[in-house]
Amino acid sequence: MEASNVLPLLLISLFLTFLVTQGTDIITTNQTLKDGDTIVSKGGTFELGFFSLGGSRNRYLGIWYKQISLQTVVWVANRDSPLYDLSGTLKISGNGSLCVANGRKYLLWSSSSSSQRTGVKDPIVQILDTGNLVVRNSEDDQDYIWQSLDYPGDMFLPGMKYGINFLTGINRFLTSWRSVDDPSTGNYTNKMDPNGVPQFFLKKNSVDIFRAGPWNGLRFTGMPHLKPNPIYRFEFVFTEEEAYYTYKLENPTVITRMQLNANGALQRYTWVDSLQSWNFYLSAIMDSCDLYTLCGSYGSCNINESPACRCLKGFVPKSPKAWVAGDWSEGCVRRVEMGCGKGEEGFLKISKLKLPDTRKSWYDKSMDLNECKRVCLRNCTCSAYSHFDIRDGGRGCILWFGDLIDIREYNENGQDLYVRLASSEIEEYNIHYVKGKLRVMLIIALCTAMFLMCLCIGLTVFNIKKKKLATKEIVQRESVRVSSRKKEEEDLELPFLDLDTISEATNGFSNGNKLGQGGFGLVYKGTLASGQEIAVKRLSRTSRQGKEEFTNEIKLIAKLQHRNLVKILGYCVEEDERMLIYEYQPNRSVDSFIFDKERRRELDWPKRVEIIKGIARGLMYLHQDSRLRIIHRDLKASNVLLDSDMNAKISDFGLARTLGGDETEANTTKVVGTYGYMSPEYQIDGYFSLKSDVFSFGVLVLEIVSGRRNRGFCNEEDKLNLIGHAWRQHIEDKACELIDEAFKESCTDISEVLRVIHIGLLCVQQDPQDRPNMSVVVLMLSSEMLLLDPKQPGFFNERNLLYSDTLSINLEIPSNNLQTMSVIEPR
Repeated sequence: MEASNVLPLLLISLFLTFLVTQGTDIITTNQTLKDGDTIVSKGGTFELGFFSLGGSRNRYLGIWYKQISLQTVVWVANRDSPLYDLSGTLKISGNGSLCVANGRKYLLWSSSSSSQRTGVKDPIVQILDTGNLVVRNSEDDQDYIWQSLDYPGDMFLPGMKYGINFLTGINRFLTSWRSVDDPSTGNYTNKMDPNGVPQFFLKKNSVDIFRAGPWNGLRFTGMPHLKPNPIYRFEFVFTEEEAYYTYKLENPTVITRMQLNANGALQRYTWVDSLQSWNFYLSAIMDSCDLYTLCGSYGSCNINESPACRCLKGFVPKSPKAWVAGDWSEGCVRRVEMGCGKGEEGFLKISKLKLPDTRKSWYDKSMDLNECKRVCLRNCTCSAYSHFDIRDGGRGCILWFGDLIDIREYNENGQDLYVRLASSEIEEYNIHYVKGKLRVMLIIALCTAMFLMCLCIGLTVFNIKKKKLATKEIVQRESVRVSSRKKEEEDLELPFLDLDTISEATNGFSNGNKLGQGGFGLVYKGTLASGQEIAVKRLSRTSRQGKEEFTNEIKLIAKLQHRNLVKILGYCVEEDERMLIYEYQPNRSVDSFIFDKERRRELDWPKRVEIIKGIARGLMYLHQDSRLRIIHRDLKASNVLLDSDMNAKISDFGLARTLGGDETEANTTKVVGTYGYMSPEYQIDGYFSLKSDVFSFGVLVLEIVSGRRNRGFCNEEDKLNLIGHAWRQHIEDKACELIDEAFKESCTDISEVLRVIHIGLLCVQQDPQDRPNMSVVVLMLSSEMLLLDPKQPGFFNERNLLYSDTLSINLEIPSNNLQTMSVIEPR
């Protein structure tokens, strides 16, 4: 080739390269985007190029926010085929295919779907201000050959159609990253299922985790918190051609995104420019009732009830024993079987619900509710019906066939569901409507009769009182005493056992029946006349657990029913005695094993990890699933008992405190608890919350794994307590040295032990906000979800060991002006 022909071609090539490197938003078929070059959308919002994450040397082609200081990648092309050097290139072929190749021209990724298009001529690739990478014939052509928003990763951006195109078969869904520094395909997906009425499912691999529920015209029925807001406007489109969810920004200057995180959390964030960080705005999963089919078929979950699961009206637990124990997976069955076609059936309206799973449903968008009812009644397999769209009084129809699963109740924004039942069941629940007038007349008649009866009794008592005043006084005193006891028993919701019965059961409180003692008094083993074994907690007159703590423990524990909480059987308040009667736990407490040189060998690793999980489940019940939101405030090894099967049972609720339904924290001027287990904010400032119990749980986890007490532990090398020593061993990758030698041989999976240590350290972090909730802890213990790195724990300090583990002290913490701030009373 002559020099005169080479020079113009060289100049054109240099010019095209210059355009790419200067941030143009277009690449043509004559251009190549090399590693180090980028293109930027016209408004400067998004940038396309090659990048790396964290400390990894892997290179990926992707799109990120251009004007945000914190690199936030919204789309990755070769997420599962990274480059290992800086030789990567992006080209667009003549048929409109995008190709990512390495220095050896080996193809790592391509947009293969575009190769089937016809009529492609001189295509271009362009990055738009929506974050969409598009291929089209020209800048003015709005008919895209290919677009990145059809193939999202973990990010749901404004304007994106999140769902299915029935004509092309494209299903746009989210897939999590493997980790924050690894964009390869992770374990979680959030995807629309088109069967029946379309709905989104969050899955871990192939297991359903969360269901958003069908769209009802205003929101997804499983996301009542999805409401109109000043940041973005959302809508759901459902036609014969496509079904998708999308949102548009109300204010274009606001930056917001929805992301499926590596740990499976589907959350929305907004960018706060003043803080230069992403602010959490909304989460799809809010509490444990959002877990898919938690309560089984025909079961309904209410996070404000205890227990959270209950059967729908007209249904009873399929396995009553498992249901009472907190295992609701088998669900519920009909109390009265239906005789289809015999005219003995109807529908009961249940309100404020998340509608059941619609994968086995049928719908009609125009049918009214009366016709919907008639159609359902004609089909023996139809189990319920509801409105398809609740706007303007409601329209359309959904019919369910088979079992109703994954239902929950809300205080607001729930939907009406009409459940098929036998007529006798409906009459039972609607009797106050059918017999309203009769009930009013009956009440009036009863009130009149009661008045006349009371008048007669009053006259009779008056006459008797005049004749037998002395006898009446004796009877009256006895009546008051019995009435007082009955009222107290009713208030405390527990049976009263008299002193003679308890004394007989414990062989006169003999030393041979003594199980142990603490600051509150003695504990005795006993056997009732029925043969039932009991443990009697007999408070001494000098006990630090006063009348308030005693009554508090009775009131709290009487209302609690969970397999991992100790069951109280009754109480006794007679003469100077105050006693609590519990179910007997033959294996005593956890500390009698893990801190004993011989008995610790009886607890192998499988037993220890089950004990830890049991304690976690019990705490989650107290914090979230019980009728009262309860903070234990004195969780420690000696307050966790073990039954005959080594199941953990949390005990001693004398110091527990309740919170309102919407409360999570409180404070006190009287700090009580046990050194070594109290959280920093509670011990120092009297501030306690659900996270105070989480701290105590973390300490207990480290003690169970290591077989060493936190209080009294002092490592010779670093002079740290057990918490600080465990954290230092963790960050130095020496956590294996914490493991108790007594169970190392029984441990076949060291990684599981290290994970439990990791979870324990997350629970003892200095800042309560950093500590996970117990529901998250239970999830971390029962799954392989990604764990965050723990931050510095509370009480991480080197010190000299001044006190032995058995020393009890009263400590005043002075303020700068030498006035007492709070008093700590160890137990």
